[in-house]
Formats: sequence, C-alpha cells, structure tokens
Amino acid sequence: MSLLQLDSLVCKISNVSQLRQLHAHLIQNSLHHQNQWVSLLINQCTRLRAPPPYTRLIFHSTPRPNIHVFTSMLKYYAPLGNVCSNQVVSLYQLMQRCEDVCLGTFVYPVLIKSSGSAGIAFHAHVVKLGLGSDHYVRNAIMSVYSKYGPVEHARDVFDEMPERSLVDWNNMISGYWKWGNKVEACKLFDMMPEKSVVTWTAMVTGYARMKDLENARRYFDNIPEKNVVSWNAMLSAYAQNGSPEEALRLFDDMMNSGDEPNETTWAIVISACSSCGDSSIADTFIQKLNQKRTHLSYFGKTAMLDMYAKHGSIKSAREVFDELGVYKSSGTWNAMISAYARVGNLTSARELFDKMPERDVVSWNSMISGYAQNGQSALAIDLFKGMTAADNPKPNEVTMVSVISACGHLGALEIGNWAVNFLTKHHTNLSISVYNSLIFLYSKCGSMDDAKRIFNEMKKRDVVSYNTLISGFAAHGHGMEAVKLMMKMKEEFIEPNRETYIGILTACSHAGLLEEGWKIFESIIDPDVDHYACVVDLLGRVGKVDEAKKIVDGMQKEPHAGVYGSLLNASRIHKRIDLGEFAASKLFELEPHNSGNYLLLSNIYASAGRWDDVVRVREAMRNAGVKKATGWSWVEYNGKMHKFIAGDRSHELSDEIYRRLAELGRKLRNAGYIADKACVLRDVEEEEKEEMVGTHSEKLAVCFALLVTEAKSVISVVKNLRVCRDCHTAIKMISKLEGRKIILRDNNRFHHFSDGQCSCGDYW
Repeated sequence: MSLLQLDSLVCKISNVSQLRQLHAHLIQNSLHHQNQWVSLLINQCTRLRAPPPYTRLIFHSTPRPNIHVFTSMLKYYAPLGNVCSNQVVSLYQLMQRCEDVCLGTFVYPVLIKSSGSAGIAFHAHVVKLGLGSDHYVRNAIMSVYSKYGPVEHARDVFDEMPERSLVDWNNMISGYWKWGNKVEACKLFDMMPEKSVVTWTAMVTGYARMKDLENARRYFDNIPEKNVVSWNAMLSAYAQNGSPEEALRLFDDMMNSGDEPNETTWAIVISACSSCGDSSIADTFIQKLNQKRTHLSYFGKTAMLDMYAKHGSIKSAREVFDELGVYKSSGTWNAMISAYARVGNLTSARELFDKMPERDVVSWNSMISGYAQNGQSALAIDLFKGMTAADNPKPNEVTMVSVISACGHLGALEIGNWAVNFLTKHHTNLSISVYNSLIFLYSKCGSMDDAKRIFNEMKKRDVVSYNTLISGFAAHGHGMEAVKLMMKMKEEFIEPNRETYIGILTACSHAGLLEEGWKIFESIIDPDVDHYACVVDLLGRVGKVDEAKKIVDGMQKEPHAGVYGSLLNASRIHKRIDLGEFAASKLFELEPHNSGNYLLLSNIYASAGRWDDVVRVREAMRNAGVKKATGWSWVEYNGKMHKFIAGDRSHELSDEIYRRLAELGRKLRNAGYIADKACVLRDVEEEEKEEMVGTHSEKLAVCFALLVTEAKSVISVVKNLRVCRDCHTAIKMISKLEGRKIILRDNNRFHHFSDGQCSCGDYW
C-alpha cells in the first residue's frame, strides 16, 4: 500500500477497529516508528477515545519522539483529567531529558490542561520560566483553578488579564458553575460583551448541575445557533436528572433539526434508554442506530452494553462485550460484571472479575455489592478482605456501605466493628448512606443502643435513616419507640413513605399495640397490600383472627402471599385449623414452591395430632417437587461464622458440643422441660421425636456459644428460618439455668431471652 493510499485511509477511519487496521498497515510498511505517523495515530486515538494502554503502546513505538508526538500525547491525556496526571508529569520529565526536543511556549498550555489537579503545581513553574504573562498560559492556569479550585484564584488570574478573550469569559463562567456559584456565573454572563454558543451551553450545563431543568431549557431554547455540543448538554441534563423520556423527545427534535449526532450524543441517548422502564423504547432506538449504520466507539458500546443489561438482555450485553475484544475499558468490564450480578449469575460475574487485566474501585464494588445483594454476604466480606490486603485500590464509601450491610445481614458484629475501625483509620467520608448502613448493621446484630447512638450522631438524616431505625425497633419488638420516632420524623418535615408505614405497623404488631397500629393504618391515604399484611398480622397477634379474616375478605386490592402468610401464622399460633387451611390453600396457588407454607400447615395439623393430614401435606410437597429449606444457625466467634444444621456433627468441637447438649438436656428435664414433639412433622416413635427436636441447629449453636464465650457475656445466634416452638421454650429455660442473655435472630424478628422470658411474648 502506497503512502497516498494510507493517507486517504486516515480520512475514512470512524472507529478503533479501523484505526488498528491502519496501524497494522503502517507496521507492514515499516512506518509505525516514524514520528509523523505516530503523531497521526495518537491524534486519532484522541478523537476516537481509544483505551490508554493502546495509545501508550503507539507512543512507545517511536525510539526518538519529537515535540509533535509529545504534544499529541499530552492532548490525548487532557480529557482524562486526574486519571492520568502521573503519566503526564512523567511525560514532561521525559521531554526535558530529550536534548533534541525544544519546549516552546505553546507546549505549556497543553501540559497544564493535561495534568489534572497536578496542573496547579505548574503555575509557579511557568512564572519562574517567565511565561506567566503569555495569554494562552494564563488561560490554561485559570482553567485548572476553575476546575480543581480554589475558584477565587481563577478569578484573580481573570481580573489580572489586560485583555480577555471569549474563551477566558467562558472558562470563568464554567468555573463558577462547577463550584455552585450561580450568582457570580450569572453576573459574568450578563457582563459579557459578546456571547458564543459555548457561553450559552455553559449556562445550560450550570443550571443542569443545580438540577434546575426549567432554566436550563430556557437558556437552551434561547441559543441563537445550536451545535451538537449544546444539544448534548441539554440531552445530558435530562438523562442525568431522572427525565429520560424528555431526553428522548429532545433527541427526536435534534434529528429533525438537521444537526448530526456525534459519539457523545449516542452515548447519552443510550443511557437515557437504559433508564426507561419501557424496553420497546430501547428497541426503537436500536433500530434507528442500525438504519443510520452508526459505528459506536468503545465508549458508546459500553453504554449499549449497560442498556441491554438493565433491560435484562444479558445475551445481547455479552455479545457487545465480546465484540469489543481488546478495546474493553475497565468501565466495560465493570458494566458486564454488574449485569451478571443484577440477574444473580455470580459465577459468571466472578469469572470476569478474576480475568480483568486491571481492576479499579468500581470493579471491586460491583463484585462485592453483587455478592451482598444476592444473599452471599460471607463472600462479600471475604472479597473485601482481599481488597484491603491488595491495598490498591482503596475502598471508598460505596464499598463500605456494601460491606457493612453484608455484616448486618450475617449478624456479624465482630467483623462489622472491624469494618467500622477501617472507616476510622482511613478517614473514609461518612455520608448519609454510610451512617444508614451502620444503623442497619447494629440493628441486625441486636445492638439497638449503638443503632440509636449512630442515628443521634447524624447531622443530617433522610427517610432511609428513619426507616432503618424504625425497622430495627420493629424487629426487636420496641413498638412505642418506633411510633415516637415516626412522630419525630414528621417534626423534621420528612414525609413517611411506604416503607415507613410497613416498619411502623410491623413494630406495633410485634409489640401488640393494636390501638396504635390501627390508628396508623387508618391514617394511610392509599394503603397497599403490604400494609394490609401487617394489619392482618397485628390482629392475629392479639387473637382477633376472625377480624383478620374479614380484613382479607374486604380488601379492595388482590391479596398477595404476605397477607395469607400472616393469616396462616396467626392460625398456627391460635390453633385455628379452619382458617389455616383456607390461608394455606391460597398460598399453595400463589407460592407453589415455598416449603414454609407447607410446613406451617403441617405444624397446625401436628399440634392437633392429625398425623394423617401431616402425611397428606408432606406427600403434596413431594408431588409438587417442593423441598424443605435447610435450617441453619450460626454464631460469630473469633472473626468467623460457625454454622450448624440439625444433627450436625461436622464442627471441630462437635464432641464437646454434644456433651454440653446432653448435660443441658438433663438440667432442662430436671427443671420441668418436656420436648414439644409436635414440632416433628413425622409420625415416628416418641423417643425418636425427642431426639430429632433435641438436635435442632439453634440448640447446637447455643451450646457452641456456651463452650467458647466468656461467662455472663451475651450470646448471639442467627437462624435463617423461623425458630420452632420447642427450641424457643428450651432457650428460654437455658437463659435462666445458665444465667446468660441469649439473643436469637430468626427470619421474622429478634428474640431476647433473659431469666426464662422472651421479648416476643411467645408470639412470633
């Protein structure tokens, strides 16, 4: 291929794949190391947003880079800001060492703008070199101060300028907007002798940053002559402020205006499609892309991948991911990992995470939150430990929210406190989200005093802060505290939402506050089905089971499984077989594979000694292919979670645990304990029934804790299912016999056992 052909090929390049083809031709013609071509390739990388590793590879292909190559590389780094500031400084040091590279004044504006916040350090350097009065250098210095602060220093440079160009005015206005100074930005705008499309666009972007879309649109509509950048600014304003439909309507206006969209436009609109709940909008947009035969950059394709993922098209997302080949950025990898995590495919997510050439904090956060949000809290914590051991990148507040929440789900207070110490040691920003996760941690670990302390320490609270603490009070049966907290919430002008009322009604139910709960329910303007489920549970708790059934029958909305589940549990507690059968029949239709419903009905029959019906329910389970969920109980000790299942002998201290269990059994029987054999859902010999209930997971967990913890210390146990009646009775007695406070968290609430009593009042 001739030089003329190569030159004409450059004009046709529209994506990184084509750029690589040109690069290959240059290598074949032994031109890839010549400065002229290296500079051209780097300029194309800048235009196409090629990945930094590939661009650096091109730069290093020339043995003696000239000033044009260096300048091209600096221009490539300029849009990347702080991400590549270290590389820019190293590049400048290399330029200084090259004897045949003459550093003219024109280099310094590019250098300063390419250095991110490090560009501020060049201010004194250029003054020392006698370049401080150069107009372009001054503009670059002002831009860096405008972007990274203090903005007052930028204004000082601006005021010292004997003559100001349009670019200077625009930079100063943008700087004020960046630092939230609307008043000064508007003053400068009004003072300007002339305005360009860039000036108007800066105002659009500024108001959008303040979430004032009305004024942003007003300035946009007044732009005398719009260009693609101004369209992109308004599109981005809508897309980033929760108005994706408006963004798509504006995009249609742009297409009708004759202005051609660029790569940034497509990426913004793709992101808007991602935020739309209607997948047909995304499909229509993809058709437009195909009709225009648009070639997206890796940046645009990453946005496309994210759009497919959010609409559940994982196969299409993976196709885009694989298409990108070696051009995958860390953002691309992160988007695909998040896509897999979102649908619960943690195996594929972890495979990609492990294969990533370079992980950033978002990569770690995507995987950690993926584990945490899919019920794999232990794996989330283990991965976080791996992140801290690697020491790069540093965990941020997003990481800590996921990890602290995971500790809460596990009931791992010891590990949670370690995470809190990590926060303190590394001076991590304590945002509202971090505070809320700490309230969640302590609430879920049985430490409501600490949860209240964190809540009271907060300078600013949101609805999530209140809801988290209210839910904590609910789980612990502190009904009146929850009600008082909602009153305080209203005093602070924070409106209760759907979750608030669920928490309050649950708290009233767990505390038996019928009157208070009913008043709160009646105050809800449009109660949803979850609120009805809470009221059914509330009535059932105080024995008003028939009234609960009337509520269900009179519902204006279709009852869901939670409503019938509350009625079924009330029927179990109050031994109402008729209502239990009614609720169970509805649940078998709504949740045919939920083993808990079958087991609750079995419990009702077993309590009445109706073993034939127990067998019938068990057979129905088998015929429907429903398997009983395995019951786990775990105890945190020495930074590890020790898990037990019924009859478990796998633990290293198993022999000691069973000896302690036998010893406790004798003490219990001497104190009057009789095993509740109705908890065994099979008609077997009485002795076998007693042995089966005697080795339930929560009893093994309590015995383990008695062995390894200090006398008089509080024992904490977490169970994944509802605690059975027999274990509940036994643990009450153990608390008195051993003189220990025992906190048990099951899947419904907390049970605080002390001196033979339980905080739940024997209703759970």
